[in-house]
Amino acid sequence: MSLKDKYKELEQKNKEAEIGGGPERIAKIHASGRKTARERISDLFDAKTFVELDKFVVHHNTDFGMDQQKIPGDGIVTGYGKIDGRLVYVFAQDFTVFGGSLGRANADKVIKVMELAMKMGAPLIGLNDSGGARIQEGVESLAGYGDIFFRNVQASGVVPQISAILGPCAGGAVYSPAITDFIFMTKETSYMFVTGPDVIKTVTHEEVTKRELGGATTHNTKSGVAHFRAEDDEQAMLMIRELIGFLPSNNMEDPPVKPCTDSAHREDEKLRDLIPLDPNKPYDMMEIITSVVDDNNFFEVQPHFAQNVIIGFGRLNGKPVGVVANQPTMLAGVLDIDASVKAARFVRFCDSFNIPLVTFVDVPGFLPGVSQEFGGIIKHGAKLLYAYAEATVPKITVITRKAYGGAYCVMSSKHLGGDINYSYPMGEIAVMGPDGAVNILYRNKFDEKEKAKAVEDYRELFCTPYKAAGLGYLDEVIHPRQTRLKLIQALEMTENKRQNSPPKKHGNIPL
Repeated sequence: MSLKDKYKELEQKNKEAEIGGGPERIAKIHASGRKTARERISDLFDAKTFVELDKFVVHHNTDFGMDQQKIPGDGIVTGYGKIDGRLVYVFAQDFTVFGGSLGRANADKVIKVMELAMKMGAPLIGLNDSGGARIQEGVESLAGYGDIFFRNVQASGVVPQISAILGPCAGGAVYSPAITDFIFMTKETSYMFVTGPDVIKTVTHEEVTKRELGGATTHNTKSGVAHFRAEDDEQAMLMIRELIGFLPSNNMEDPPVKPCTDSAHREDEKLRDLIPLDPNKPYDMMEIITSVVDDNNFFEVQPHFAQNVIIGFGRLNGKPVGVVANQPTMLAGVLDIDASVKAARFVRFCDSFNIPLVTFVDVPGFLPGVSQEFGGIIKHGAKLLYAYAEATVPKITVITRKAYGGAYCVMSSKHLGGDINYSYPMGEIAVMGPDGAVNILYRNKFDEKEKAKAVEDYRELFCTPYKAAGLGYLDEVIHPRQTRLKLIQALEMTENKRQNSPPKKHGNIPL
C-alpha cells in the first residue's frame, strides 16, 4: 500500500465514522425536529475548536448478529473543545447508531472524557439522545451505566456537569443526568422517565402519554427534575453556552470575571416606590434583581418550577453571583417544600464552585397545611437552612420587606453565617406579623378598637429593621436605590473570605 493509499484510507475511515447510521437515519432525525450529535456539538463549541476522541471505537459484542453490525464511534461522539475560549469536554449520543444505546465500548468512551475533565479541571457536558441500555449486551451495558454514575458522583463539586436531554432518556439512563448540576430539555422532542407509559399501564393501570409523563413541561413545572426548557436543540446549545459563562472551570478556580461598563454607582429611582407600604400587597422581586445586576442581565434557573422562590445567576461589577430571592407575587413569597429544595440545591451548587450568594428576602414564613406537613416540610425546609449554614462563600443578604419567624433565620440570616446583612427601611423582622402576634399575646381581651391600637403598637416596636440593627443582626439599613452599590461594596470586602469548617468526612444533610 502506497503512502497515498494510506491517506485515502484515513479519509475513508473518517467519512464512515462521521456519517454514523447513514443518510436515511440522519434524515429521520431531522424529520423529528432534532439535530444529529455532530450538529449539536458544532452549535455548542466555538468554531473549529472541537477535537474528537475515540472516533474509530467499535463494540466487541458477538451475540444476536451484532458482530455483523459494527459502526465506527459506536453511537456516541466524545471529545473536547472551547466555549468562549475555555476548555470544555463533551459526549453526545448519536441516535442514528443503534438508537444511541449504551454498550460497554461507548460507555468506556464516556468514562474517558469524564476522567479527563476531572484531571484537567474543565466542565463536562452530556448531550443525551438514547434508547437506553443496549439489550444485546445485557449486564455489560448496565455495568457501563454504573461506572458512569460512579464518576458523576466523583466529579460532583469538582467540575461543573451539565446534561441536555435532546431525545428519549429512560430507565437507568436518567440517573446520570439527575446527578449532574443542571438539566436542559427541549420543548417538543425530549422526555425522561424511570418507567415508560406501557409499564405504568401494566402495573398501575394509569394511562399517560410520554409527554405528559416525562416531557420538558412536566419536568420544568411539576417535578423540578429539569432546570431549563429550550425551544429546540439549537437554543439549548446557546443556553448552555450562556450558563458556562457564569461558572468557573473547576472548584479550585473563581468564576470568570467579565469587563463591566455598568457603573457601580448606578442608582435606580424606581426602587424607591416599588415596595408598597401595605405589607399584604405584592410586587415583583424580579424588578429589584434585574435593576441591580450588571446591564440588567439575569439568567434565571428553574423559572417554571416553585415560582415563589427565584434562583439564578447575575454579575455585579463583572463578577458572577448566585441570586436567591423570595417572590411576593407568587404565594406571597412563602417557603414550601418545592421552593426549599429548589433553593437549597442551588445554594450548594454555588458554594461548591466559589460563586458568592446574594439573597433577597421577603418571606412571611413557611407554608402551612396538612399536605405540606405530611410531605415533610420540616425536613425539606431544613435542607435550605443546612445549605446556607454550610456555605462558606461570601453571603450577602438584603431584607426588602417581611422576614418572619423561622423563615427569617433560614434565608441567609446573620445567625447562619451571613457576612453582610442589609435591610430596606420597610423591613419587618419579627416572630410573626402584628395581627397574629396580638391575637396570641392578648387572646380575646380587647375590643376591635383596642386591638387595632395594639396591632399598630406591635408594628412600630417590632416590625421595623431598627430593632435587629440595634442588636447587630443587620449591618446597615439602606436606601433601595443604593442596593447595587452596597452589594458591590460588600462583595469586594468579602472577596478574600476564608472560612474553615470542622474536619469531617461530610455532613448528613436531611435528605
